[in-house]
This record gives sequence, C-alpha cells and structure tokens, in this order.
Amino acid sequence: MQAGPVRGCGDLIGGYAIPGTKAHVEQAALVPAGAEPEHCDVRGHVEPKVRFQLKLPTTYSGRYLQLGCGGFCGELAPPAIRSCAPKSGDFAVATTDDGHVGNPPFPSVDGKWAAQDRAARDDWAFRAPHVVSLASKRLIAEYYGAAPKVSYFDGCSNGGREALLLAQRYPHDFDGVISAAPANYMAPLALYQAWLARTNTDQAGKPILDVDKLPALHDAVLARCDNLDGLVDGQLEDPRRCDFDPASVQCAPGTDTPTCLTPAQVETVRKLYRGPTDEKGRLLYPAGQEPGSELAWNGWLTPVPEFGGSIAALLGDNYLRYMGYPIGTPHSSLADVRFTSREFHRLAAEGVRANALSLDLGAFRRAGGKLILWHGWNDQGIPPAGLLDYYERLTRRSGGPAATQEWARVFMVPSMYHCAGGDTLNTFDPLPQLVEWTEDGVAPDRVVAAALAGDGTVTRTRPVFPYPLQARYDGSGSIDDAANFVPTRPQDRPRDTVEWVGSYLYHLPGPVTRP
Repeated sequence: MQAGPVRGCGDLIGGYAIPGTKAHVEQAALVPAGAEPEHCDVRGHVEPKVRFQLKLPTTYSGRYLQLGCGGFCGELAPPAIRSCAPKSGDFAVATTDDGHVGNPPFPSVDGKWAAQDRAARDDWAFRAPHVVSLASKRLIAEYYGAAPKVSYFDGCSNGGREALLLAQRYPHDFDGVISAAPANYMAPLALYQAWLARTNTDQAGKPILDVDKLPALHDAVLARCDNLDGLVDGQLEDPRRCDFDPASVQCAPGTDTPTCLTPAQVETVRKLYRGPTDEKGRLLYPAGQEPGSELAWNGWLTPVPEFGGSIAALLGDNYLRYMGYPIGTPHSSLADVRFTSREFHRLAAEGVRANALSLDLGAFRRAGGKLILWHGWNDQGIPPAGLLDYYERLTRRSGGPAATQEWARVFMVPSMYHCAGGDTLNTFDPLPQLVEWTEDGVAPDRVVAAALAGDGTVTRTRPVFPYPLQARYDGSGSIDDAANFVPTRPQDRPRDTVEWVGSYLYHLPGPVTRP
C-alpha cells in the first residue's frame, strides 16, 4: 500500500476544479523529516473562504485522514501526521477552519462572524468538511498519481458533530468515521450551555458553586458510588447507577467551608445532575451532568478570570447573539434567553442546518462504512447520555443491536472529560481499531484507554468494550493493567431513549451542498 509522490511539491500551487466549486493552493513546501516525517505542506482554500491545510508524507500509506475542529472553529489547527503500525506508510492528513476566522483571544468560541453571513454559517454548519474532503482527494491524486484507497474522518465535540453529519449527509466521503463526544444536538446544546451558566449564577451575578467546593463534592460521590461496579478504583463504570444526593454533604446551619455545600449549592448541584427543563417540566436536553464529573466543572461551569466567564457562558452567549436564529430575526443572549419550549423551537429553525441527528445512515452502511462513536463518562461539556439516546434510536432504526454493531459501535470511557483528560483515564484513541475494521473486517471488541502522567508515563490501562458491555476485574493482578479485566454485560440493558422537547429533531434531515 506504500507509495511516493509522482510530482514536485511546489508544482501543486494553482487552482483545481472540484464538484460544485474550486480549490486553490497558495503554498506548497517540502518539509524535511524532524518532529514529523518528511512531507509536502499544502495551504489553500476552497471558494469562497474555506481554508485548509494538507500534509502529504513522502512515505505514503494510501490512506487519507481528515480531522474535525472544535467549538465554532475559526482557526486552522495544523494536522498531525499519523501512521498505522504495523501497516506501512503514513496518512495524508488535513484540517480546515470551517470557512471563517474567529476573533481573538479565543477564536473557537467567537460567533460574530456569523451575524450577517449566510455563506459562512453554511460552511460551518454542513459544507466545509465535505468540500475539503473533495479538495484533499483531488490534491492527493495529483501528488501521488492516484486517489486515496481508504479515507477516514476523526473528530471530537464539534468535530464529532461533523463526523456524524458526514456519515449522514455525505455517506460516500469517508470509509471509516470516528465521532467522539459529538455536538450533534447543536441548537439544544447551545441552549444547554446557557442554562449551565445561568444555573450556577446568583442574582448578584456571582457563581453559586465555587471551584473550592468541587473536590469535596467529587469525593462524596466516589464514597457513595465507587464500589457499585465491584471495584474501588476512583472511577464509575456507569455513573447513571449512582444515587448520590448532594444534601448528604450540606453544611451545618450557619457554616460554609470547602468541605460542604450550602443549601443553595445543594439545589444547584441537583439541577446540574437533572438537566434543563421548560416551563412545563419537560426536558430541554436529553441529559444532564453525570455524578463523578464534578472536578471537570472547573472552568466549564465556574468562571475563569482570563476568559471573563465560564466556557459554557462564552459558548452559549456567542451562539445566542450571533449564530442561533435566522438572519434578520430577533436574537437573544445569555442574559436574556428564556428556557421555554417556545425558545427551543425558535432555535430549531436555524439549528437543524447544523444538527447531526438524522437516524438514516443507510447509504453509509450500504457503502461499507464503519462508525465508531465514543464518549467520556465524565464529560462536562456535552453530557454523555445524549450520545446513548441517539445510539439507541439509531439501533432501533437499523435493525437492532446485532445488526447495528456490524457497522456502528459505541465505547463509553469511564472518568474521561470532554475529548481529553480525566480523573483517572485520560487518553483514548480508537483509530487503529477503525483501520483494522474498515480494511480487514475485524470489528473492534475492545479499545484500551490509558492514564498518562504529565511526563508521559502510563499509570493505568483499562479496556473499554462495545456498549453496553463493561469492564470487570478478574480478581488477579494489578487493577491498573488492562489485561486483568474481562467484558461483562449489565443484568438489565439500560433504557437509553429519553423523551424530551426535541424528540422530533431526529426526523428533520439538514441540507447538503450540491455540485
């Protein structure tokens, strides 16, 4: 499968017709081997404004890997060249800014670019990853003399949304897709971010739950529930089984210390676990924060001084001010938004363009596509139960669990935060398993997650099995060694479908760009 270039790197500069539009290469320079293998570094754009970076390694595997971008994108992150030992050669890799440049200091949470620009909105919502895949494949064919033999997409958060959207709306773009912690409920998720920020803000505009309370709250959750899976190891195998009540750590009357919660903090934590509801008590999002995720709330739910607020507040406010409603209609803000079914439906009008909630992946499946979805159980940004709600609905649509697992599998990683990091396990990479599944037909029966210390030392490995299987300690050897765990099936398969205000959104496919 290994191949090399058939033309000079600099010769790639120029314009290229691709279906429906045109790609332009402005820069192409050969980079000598160093931190990465020798490669041709290509920079360009797809009309009108979708910037991309493509790295074409000299020792090429015939594989193409496109990476998703996080938040609202708006910046061009350099892609890292990947290899796939023991298979020979390196991946050609690409990234995109999704068609706009975000404002500093935090481009990926800025939404001002979308205020009056329909084309930029559509690039971000559903067009940019598709046209970049067309441009990259055209340039790969020019450089190596043949199109890629296998194409992959890997993204988390908004990148996970892009991954699912590509499988749903452009089923022939990629052979294998990884969708991690997907923001596929885009409009409801933005409203959820605003709700997180408002729920943790008192009438004076100050946070109700401070950073200094999170360790004691987290310790109390573990003390209550860590042993539910039969092993005390600092992580919860399925946090939904935890019946922790924050009132158990309420401060004595008249006291307020870092080791306990005030009555207002107790009520706030209860709301965070429960999730947002409308004026009639109906869920506005199919999930809430999971018990065990408390340490990850630092910065996402609690203000960060250099940000001028929490991450949730920045995301929610920018979406509501500039992105969430049709151009020319009244918008809202973090301060003004109301958590009602009416506001939810107002957001849905624009949100359906970016949502990746369609249950019709039949064309992707028939094309031989393979899909790995994964989520960290301690994800503070996108509640993991939302992915399971989507997957159970997809399973029903696709012929049941056995039929669905032939082409789509979910992996739920204990203790992991949003996309990376975690209390114990903090690293998870199923790309090698996706390659083996896509190219050799070997379905992944496990992916090993790891805990990496700051110096890169591996301090724990743990197998993650296809959902709903869970890891059970076999009773011998270190609990930090993945070899000492076996798969086990829960006594009762969880009922993951959630009835919520947005249940109709699964039946509203969004638009595609046409040639």
